[in-house]
Amino acid sequence: MPDKTHPKTHPSGAPWRNFYGRRKSHHMKDSQQRLIEADLEGLSPGPVDWEANPDRLPLDIDALFGGRELWLEVGFGGGEHLVHQAAANPDLGLIGCEPYINGVAMLLAKIRDAGVDNLRVHPGDARDLFDVLPEASLSRVFLLYPDPWPKKRHHRRRFVTQEHLEPLARVMTPGAILRVATDIPDYVRQTLQEVPKAGFDWLAEGPRDWREPWGDWLSTRYEQKALREGRVPHYLAFRKT
Repeated sequence: MPDKTHPKTHPSGAPWRNFYGRRKSHHMKDSQQRLIEADLEGLSPGPVDWEANPDRLPLDIDALFGGRELWLEVGFGGGEHLVHQAAANPDLGLIGCEPYINGVAMLLAKIRDAGVDNLRVHPGDARDLFDVLPEASLSRVFLLYPDPWPKKRHHRRRFVTQEHLEPLARVMTPGAILRVATDIPDYVRQTLQEVPKAGFDWLAEGPRDWREPWGDWLSTRYEQKALREGRVPHYLAFRKT
């Protein structure tokens, strides 16, 4: 939600969007910094930030991925699931979006180890990426263990609000799949309430559909932590109408 203490636009021309959460930890390893310097620019999907693309020209996805089907993971954490999907689907193009630069460095290391070449990285706010993705360009989107913002007054900061979901829906094709995984019951409630409002149908037909992971699922380190601490994962799948 807009912060009334700020002007409506940034000096760059960007709409003023509050950002919540960490962009960098107190310390980054030298090896991580070297990865960022060596690899990140070459994995850019194109000009996403307002400073680089003030006219908000759409990215040339066809040139980037040769006309291949395009998937997106929003908030990829340490990148294990994203690299898993890239390796398992070499005929697809994938973009990962993550503002936490330490997580980006972890992903870059995994990309090197796996040798995948069908993956691009935006190290910033997903809303900026939605601005410049062509309409109806994504056929699958992953939102896996997003920041729960557990305090009620912070629920408006969650990704599953119309501020994020409406522009996301614009860049998804009819019939595209949105997968949401979370271990927070109230996040499940808000997801089931808000995602259909943005033009999605929940695909569950019975309890197994949200209790059991998808067949191509790779359990992330966040999920393993949740399981160790006794929290129950939920797997929610939606189809864009």
